[in-house]
Amino acid sequence: MSQKQMKEAFVSNHNGTSVLEITEGLCLPALCILCRGLLIVLSQHLYSSSHTWRTRFFIDFAFLIVPLVTTLTIFSTFVLLEYLVVIIFGAGLSYEIYCRRTCYARMPVQKILEKFLKVSLESEYVPAISCFRVINSAFTAVAILAVDFPLFPRRFAKAELYGTGAMDFGVGGFIFGTAMVCPEVRRIYTKGSRLCYLRKSLYSVWPLVFLGMGRLVIIKSIGYQEHLTEYGVHWNFFFTLIVVKLITSLLLIIFPLNKSWVVAVSITVLYQLALDFTPLKRLILYGTDGSGTRVGLLNANREGIISTLGYSAIHMAGVQTGSYVLKKRSHIKDWIKVAYRVLLTAIGLFIALYILQVNVEVASRRMANLAFCIWIVASCLILLGSLLLGDIILSFAQFLIKGTAVPCSWKLIQSPGINKKHSESLVSEAERKEPIPCLITAMNRNQLIFFLLSNVTTGLINLLVDTLHSSTLWALLVLNLYMFTNCLIIYVLHLQDKTVKFW
Repeated sequence: MSQKQMKEAFVSNHNGTSVLEITEGLCLPALCILCRGLLIVLSQHLYSSSHTWRTRFFIDFAFLIVPLVTTLTIFSTFVLLEYLVVIIFGAGLSYEIYCRRTCYARMPVQKILEKFLKVSLESEYVPAISCFRVINSAFTAVAILAVDFPLFPRRFAKAELYGTGAMDFGVGGFIFGTAMVCPEVRRIYTKGSRLCYLRKSLYSVWPLVFLGMGRLVIIKSIGYQEHLTEYGVHWNFFFTLIVVKLITSLLLIIFPLNKSWVVAVSITVLYQLALDFTPLKRLILYGTDGSGTRVGLLNANREGIISTLGYSAIHMAGVQTGSYVLKKRSHIKDWIKVAYRVLLTAIGLFIALYILQVNVEVASRRMANLAFCIWIVASCLILLGSLLLGDIILSFAQFLIKGTAVPCSWKLIQSPGINKKHSESLVSEAERKEPIPCLITAMNRNQLIFFLLSNVTTGLINLLVDTLHSSTLWALLVLNLYMFTNCLIIYVLHLQDKTVKFW
């Protein structure tokens, strides 16, 4: 076998892992981000001098990127131990913050919580959504390179036909995260006719056309390894994004924004019925002649083309979630209700997923069937809900120690029901400071550039390094250096106040 064939075989024919194991790995970064915030609050209280941008970068990298690398590699079988360590560390930080609180020092906990629930937030944006998008981007960046090394567990690789691998979450999570902040949700296209809106949507996909064609030409010209059953011969992730964008733009012209969940359910149910009662499933798996032919455009790219229906449903579910979560809310107690409802919905979907996989069909990324769509949406909601809970806990920490400001978190503002002098002090010092450099903000700001940079550097490393025969120590070194370089470039762009856009 050639080197290309060996690498293709290395990432093919896997069956995935359990939904529970993937969920455990997904929620760990939310806990790490909370610990990062608690550490910043405590350090700002203990040390009056602010951290340099280098120190802030290393803190963010240590809490966001390093746990992802280790969870997907050497600590993949010790995730619960990682949880225990992070929970103990977070509990220790919380205890120190409570003991050193500068506000309500002699007041019992119950009274402090009552006052906290009356605090208002500066809710121009939702930090949890930014963190969600960044976690998904970082997870994808780590996985696309780590999968080529032996230390990456094969159960985390993309499942060949049925099953849920950790990498199967990547595309669905990216589409869901993008949908939550799409122009329709943010009400950017509020002026003009529907035709004008559609024209703007069509114009917005041209960079994706360029990127998709560019990737296709480069991959074919250099003979880079490909996983054929992922999308097909010519199709790739960018083409999926284009089709999903066009389909959902048309749907959002026809249906109201608050009925997106109805559209999502309708698409997935009808698509599953088509898979079960028509030759569609046979077409996806075996082609038009039933023998796996790749002759013709449809046969060559059947997985990529037909799975866009499932991804369109995921996008519509993301639109519904974004339109709900991004509603203006000013009080902490309102956000507690949001986190509760998001988590409750996620649990309900996981129960539905279990019933569906037992009685109908197991999740399949290759077909993007009903079970796969429910799994993606449930996983996204459990991560989003965990991040919302983390933001609420972090806000309480900032409530206890005045003058602290954590990057990519809510700011507390005055509420009529609490002490005026104290409530004004919650933001007065923070507002005088310049915006704090933050890796999460930097990656969220230039998400597409980070994704492209990760793909390019992954390709270069695969061409220069024999990944199949790399030792564990060497693989860890390469992975951390790769993520460090990509994150640093994005971070420097943020420090220079530059947003790279193609449209």
